[in-house]
Amino acid sequence: MSHTDTPTVIVVNPNTNRETTTMMADLARRHLAPAGLAVEGITVARGPSMIIDPDALAEAAEHVVDAVRRHLTGPVGDRVVAVIVGAIGDPGRAELAASLDVPVVGIGQASILAAAGPGRRFGMATSTPLLVDSLAGLVEGHGKAETFTGVRLTGSAPLVLARDPERQYSELAAAARVCAEEDGAEAVIIAGGPLSQTARRLAELGFVEIVEPLPSASRLVVDVLAKRPGAAGRSAQAQPG
Repeated sequence: MSHTDTPTVIVVNPNTNRETTTMMADLARRHLAPAGLAVEGITVARGPSMIIDPDALAEAAEHVVDAVRRHLTGPVGDRVVAVIVGAIGDPGRAELAASLDVPVVGIGQASILAAAGPGRRFGMATSTPLLVDSLAGLVEGHGKAETFTGVRLTGSAPLVLARDPERQYSELAAAARVCAEEDGAEAVIIAGGPLSQTARRLAELGFVEIVEPLPSASRLVVDVLAKRPGAAGRSAQAQPG
């Protein structure tokens, strides 16, 4: 099979930071390439450089849908077999899932399902205090609120931490420890697409199971495609009506 024929998964970054797009696509590729899947990272054309509040999250949904639809009209469109939405609030996921005939997975959706498991207590550590209610709503929407221990936050603002990876690592580690030691979480989601590299480092600490959103979404894509006979040969086409 030539590269141009390789089934491809789109990873769409709902913020405009192209470095974040590259980072997330590279991480997804680590998990999807062994399954014979290529990865294409795309960035929304408009919106904030980081989604830190409900208004930005709502705005991003429109931009995500537009970016994916535009991409599907290009050279890669006929070999797309799945889409990953790379923001923890899953902006645009529901709209795309309703209109495309391939799986559309959100990193929030996938990490919640992975963390909750069969009745496991789980929490979230993140740097975005204004999104706490949105994240709790996402958990409830996936039917996992009963075992959710809540969201713990970093002490510094998200844009401050984005400029200081070591501080981001230290503060998220502290927040995750509170989830585990004070809230009784058995698994902790590091909630944010731009936090993916830090999540990988935190997973090595071993004091609690760290759930990484991008790898969780990649595994869910592989699992869903495995249950869809012939899925690797399907392209992402809009459903009529």
